[in-house]
Amino acid sequence: MEVSPQYSGITLDAVKKNTLANRFIDAANEYLGAVGYTEHGQRHVSLVAAMAHNTLTRLGFQDPLPELAGIAGYLHDIGNVVNRQDHGQSAALIAMRILKEMGATPDEIAIIISAIGNHEEEIGEPVNPVAAALILADKSDVHKTRVRNPDQVSVDIHDRVNYAAERSFLNVDGQKKTISLGLTIDTKVSQVMEYFEIFISRMIMCRRAAKFLGCTFELIINERKLI
Repeated sequence: MEVSPQYSGITLDAVKKNTLANRFIDAANEYLGAVGYTEHGQRHVSLVAAMAHNTLTRLGFQDPLPELAGIAGYLHDIGNVVNRQDHGQSAALIAMRILKEMGATPDEIAIIISAIGNHEEEIGEPVNPVAAALILADKSDVHKTRVRNPDQVSVDIHDRVNYAAERSFLNVDGQKKTISLGLTIDTKVSQVMEYFEIFISRMIMCRRAAKFLGCTFELIINERKLI
């Protein structure tokens, strides 16, 4: 006999007020900065949380899935406080403890940590709607504000591509069943081909995630549809 999932009513707003979560997110961002990575702090996780929540809402998924997607988005990079390597798995374990202490149910925790543990393109898969929404939201955050040191743009391709991105927007059309990532790239800073050079695996992952949600994925750069 199938048992209905149990939900506690935990909210993204409540998680955003959790002292341990916020300190770990801030510390993780500091540590990544020390080794030269782009910004992974409050700006990034808050944006990913909002996009993941909105993705499921616009596709008609019912509560609590959009809220759980938002929570997964907020906590997905917290594992960088341990190490960049396997940070998705570390984040899932840390999130499990935080959410349990906040009164989340086993069903809620299972959905959230499976999404977090599957957001890295090397090993991740859209195993449920929350995971698919998190993948799409995380891989869509390409923007010049993530670059910590503009002086490195000429020598670091990741910084250069991010610095060239003047605008990025994830558009979810629930009626047409399309999910479109629109980018405006300054080609004087980085050529479009450089974007594909480093992000092709992310775009393939986004296409799988969109398909899981019953949608097609589109990539539009400088108003030209490329995928």
